[in-house]
Amino acid sequence: MLTDTHCHLDAAEFDSDRGDVVSRARDAGVGKFVVPAVERKGFGKVLEICGRYPGCYPALGIHPMYVEDACPGDIDVLHSRAGEAVAVGEIGLDFFVEGYDRGKQLSYFESQLRLAQEFDLPVLLHIRRAQDAVLSCLRKTRVKGGIAHAFNGSLQQAQEFIKLGFKLGFGGAMTYDRASRIRFLAGNLPLEAIVLETDAPDMPPAFIGKARNSPEYLPKIAEVIAQLRKISVNEIMIATTANAVEILELE
Repeated sequence: MLTDTHCHLDAAEFDSDRGDVVSRARDAGVGKFVVPAVERKGFGKVLEICGRYPGCYPALGIHPMYVEDACPGDIDVLHSRAGEAVAVGEIGLDFFVEGYDRGKQLSYFESQLRLAQEFDLPVLLHIRRAQDAVLSCLRKTRVKGGIAHAFNGSLQQAQEFIKLGFKLGFGGAMTYDRASRIRFLAGNLPLEAIVLETDAPDMPPAFIGKARNSPEYLPKIAEVIAQLRKISVNEIMIATTANAVEILELE
C-alpha cells in the first residue's frame, strides 16, 4: 500500500464526497494519508477528519501564505495541540508571490521550527523560490528532519536537504514531460530519500488535466517515477512507503 505524504483532505473541495474519496484511494492501493493544516482555524477540522478515517495522520502548522492573517496566539494554540500531530506542517517560506511580508514569514517559520525541535517532531516544508533561505533556517534550528514537499530545487540543494535528514516529496509536477529538472531528480536521487504525494486537491498530474486532484491518483504517480528510474512499481511502493513511515514514525 502507498502513502500519500501530503494530501489536503480537509479542503472544501472534498466536503461533499470526502468519504468516497478516501474509499476510492484505498481501493486504488493508498493505505496512509498525511493531512497537513495550513492555518490555526483549520486545526480542528484536520484532527476531526484524521480521527474519523483510519490511516489518516494529522500535521499541524501555519503555511507561509497564511501568516499574513496569523497572530502570535496561533503559535500558542499550535503549542497546545502539537502532541496530537505526527509533524509540524505545512510550514516554510514562499518567495514566489510578490507582496507578502518575508520578515513575517521568517518569524513564523523560525517559531515553528523551534516548536518542532521542542516536541521532537518532523516538519513538512513548503518551499517556493526560497530553498537556500529554508536551508539556512534549518541549519540554525536543527529538527529531526521531515519532508520537503513538492521539491523543485537543484541537485545540490536536494543533497543538502538529505544531509539534514529530509525526504523529498514528488507528485503531480513530476508527471509533466516539460518538468525536466524535477524528473531528473526523481529519477536519480537515492531511492531512500524519496516519498510520494498528491497535494490534493491541488497540483493535478498530467494525466487528469485540470480536474480536481485526488489521492486515488497516487498509484499512477508511482508508475511515472518507476518508469523514470527503470524499476518496478512494486519497488517504488515498498521503498517510498518505508521512507514515509520512517521519517514520520507512522504506525
